[in-house]
Amino acid sequence: MTLRAVVKGVGHYLPERVVPNSEFEDSLDTNDAWIRSRSGIQRRHFAAKDETTSTMASAAARAALTDASLAPADIDAIIVATSTADLTFPSVATMVQADLGMETGFAFDVQAVCAGFIYALSNANAMILSGQAKRVLVIGAETFSRIMDWSDRSTCVLFGDGAGALILEAQPGKGTPQDRGILSTDLNSDGRHKDLLYVDGGVSTGTTGYLRMQGNQVFRHAVEKLASTAQKAMERAGVSPQDVDWIVPHQANIRIIQGTAKKLGLSMDNVVVTVQDHGNTSAASIPLALSVGRERGQIKEGDLLVTEAIGGGLAWGAVVLRW
Repeated sequence: MTLRAVVKGVGHYLPERVVPNSEFEDSLDTNDAWIRSRSGIQRRHFAAKDETTSTMASAAARAALTDASLAPADIDAIIVATSTADLTFPSVATMVQADLGMETGFAFDVQAVCAGFIYALSNANAMILSGQAKRVLVIGAETFSRIMDWSDRSTCVLFGDGAGALILEAQPGKGTPQDRGILSTDLNSDGRHKDLLYVDGGVSTGTTGYLRMQGNQVFRHAVEKLASTAQKAMERAGVSPQDVDWIVPHQANIRIIQGTAKKLGLSMDNVVVTVQDHGNTSAASIPLALSVGRERGQIKEGDLLVTEAIGGGLAWGAVVLRW
């Protein structure tokens, strides 16, 4: 018997405030057509003043628990992927743990920027396979609107806020690619490229700082690295692109999504796309897309999914799973 980390439930949360591209036209030299043509983004959600990464993460967690018909006491661990924690410490995950009324188990954050959810899934999978946990609540949550330079049109129009959550549960499998659950993972990073995407604040500066990005350079790395990591993960899982039902990519830019699909030889009909409605929600974008894709009726039990992301670090990776 082979142990697999199987998706038991999924959920998401988006703030009420929807910000269309047109809202930026009064303050920036930009317009809806410019933003759409370069990113595919039409709108995004921004958190209210009383909303934080932890409150959105908790809301997504509750949605996933409801979907799985589980209670907080049924969860052994919480992993939150985020780069916009409420505080330097404690972790967002422990705040969610407290908010859910979960008095047992353990909780921690993972910080790999836009690739954070892939890293968190990989950690959760390893814990389940090692027997350290039976059920793990994996959350991606971000309030990137709090680290935007609103005078920089090349970045501030791209990002949004939100949270998505997934519950993984240990279940027996046969050790074949037909098993439900996570079939393989692939993680990578290269710190030589840290200046391509970063925040210019932190404990060394005494400021929160703003997001800075060399968009053209990030784009150049993204398509090649995303296609490569997806291919490696598929090879490890013993599947090919032709076996894939859905690519669920990090929702950063429609041109990156299209370029990656093309490199893998897959049609955009096989890609779950939400970037037009959410913008780039960093570590939240993949779980948001998984939840919305399931809600739309695209993702069904037994479907083979490849999900991949790249973010600051640079850090990138992919996960192959059967829903």
